[in-house]
Amino acid sequence: MSVGILLVGGRGTRLAPITSEIPKPMLPIAGKPVTEHQILAAKSAGITTLVLATSYLSEVFTPYFGDGSKWGIDLRYAVEKEPLGTGGAIANAAVHLDKGAADQAVVIFNGDVLSQHNLAAQIEFHKQANADVTLHLIQVEDARAFGCVPTTTDGRVEAFLEKMENPVTDWINAGCYVFSREVIDSIPRDTVVSVERETFPQLIADHRRVFAYKEAAYWLDIGNPGALFKGSRDLVAGDSLISPSAVVDSTAVLIGGTSIGAGAQIGAGAVLDNCIVSSGAVVLAGAHLTRSFLATAALVAEGAVHEDRYISRTENLQIFF
Repeated sequence: MSVGILLVGGRGTRLAPITSEIPKPMLPIAGKPVTEHQILAAKSAGITTLVLATSYLSEVFTPYFGDGSKWGIDLRYAVEKEPLGTGGAIANAAVHLDKGAADQAVVIFNGDVLSQHNLAAQIEFHKQANADVTLHLIQVEDARAFGCVPTTTDGRVEAFLEKMENPVTDWINAGCYVFSREVIDSIPRDTVVSVERETFPQLIADHRRVFAYKEAAYWLDIGNPGALFKGSRDLVAGDSLISPSAVVDSTAVLIGGTSIGAGAQIGAGAVLDNCIVSSGAVVLAGAHLTRSFLATAALVAEGAVHEDRYISRTENLQIFF
């Protein structure tokens, strides 16, 4: 059995205004918050204890997830008063894990990534390699927009390279790591630390065992509005996904991977294309919405026409893709 830390403290500034009232990891994707998708992935990979490392709007996580018993996992919470970077957040959260052996596998998830890679296989690879850290890498067509990660033929990580015009490899960091407990315990507490810019390069310089687990499964960074809507459309995998408690008129048209949250109401003749409708939102008759995000309890007027909009109880704002 393994334990994990889920980094869910980011503000999600590139997703504004969608994240003005809800943190990025709690945004609904195909009817579930991003964090819930990750908890389910952790549980299926055999993770029994998971610490949510929160910061921005941290108070919204506990009422939804509680102690994790609904998902059959032990959920714990670590709150950063000030952002500490990825490494600082990991060190801060690790305090809430039970003491484990030095080689205990601790899985680190980034809270803004949707990944369908075989996490159990990554954990097993880490153990078989006797690694200090094992990173999930994915292969992309154009690595210029990412930092790339060259490896040796046996999978050992050679370097972490910044964005460049002519990348030396098309394999990039996918943001899911397996650490030995010893490495996590060596990260300074209450200090701003980046594992990508400080911890990993130092481990490589010290000739520690940093390995890559390569699997080109479905992967998406939902850091911007376009990716958020794409992710929801991909996971819906059809015209629409409707919560059992939502009320949708039989004449409404839901297409483009639209998802309808719990208790939402969609009126007669309404058309929604690639929309994300949060719980309790109401769309009155005849409204036409395209790529619009409706926050909890939002109201769309009868016959309204909106495209690329964020609509809450108090705001109706343009989304810039």
